[in-house]
Amino acid sequence: MVNLDDAVIARLESFGERFEILVDPDLSAEFKKDPSMDLEEVLAVQEIFKDAKKGDKASEEAMLKVFETVDSLEVASAIIQKGQIQLTAQQRREMLEEKYKKIVNKIARESINPQNGLPHPTRRIEKAMEEAKVHIDPFKPVDEQVQLVLKAIRVKIPIRFEKVKMAIKLPGEVAGSSYSDISKFGKILKEEWQQDGSWIAVVEIPGGLQDKFYQKMSQLTGGELEARVIK
Repeated sequence: MVNLDDAVIARLESFGERFEILVDPDLSAEFKKDPSMDLEEVLAVQEIFKDAKKGDKASEEAMLKVFETVDSLEVASAIIQKGQIQLTAQQRREMLEEKYKKIVNKIARESINPQNGLPHPTRRIEKAMEEAKVHIDPFKPVDEQVQLVLKAIRVKIPIRFEKVKMAIKLPGEVAGSSYSDISKFGKILKEEWQQDGSWIAVVEIPGGLQDKFYQKMSQLTGGELEARVIK
């Protein structure tokens, strides 16, 4: 259970009824992403209120009307998933900053400039978001917001999500140990061992990872790397 002094109110209004619970702001945000978490660890008290500040409990009749159950944990789960969580200014700022970084990193990872086929630097994406006055919601999933952000910044910079195929050739002595690192970047479409002991492959990766992929492969092979983007 969460300390009452650290708890905030999560609220859901439906069918003319209001329901409130007291939750840990950080853990409740995690619970939204992973409902398999232990809900009792998220709650300050296992009670459903009509008005938490006054201590007025919600009636069983109201809970049955909206949730079709009076089980407090089931109701609390629904409130967290579908309702709104009141945050302090600092908590909201931290959540917003974290979501902003995740959105920028995903766009930088998976997008390219279609004019030259190269990744966009992170700062260029951030500048386009600033100029387009993009609004980030700290509660909505990253994937849901990425498409909206892309639509907004396309008027500022040429950008699109695209995967690229890279043909690589590695020395045989490092190919085996490099396999897991390669797989972290993308999907190995083809592979073949050569008579000279070297290993060649075609790897499909997000367009924005071209430079990082090349740098990693160069590091693993000590510079003994052949790589090129193929159509």
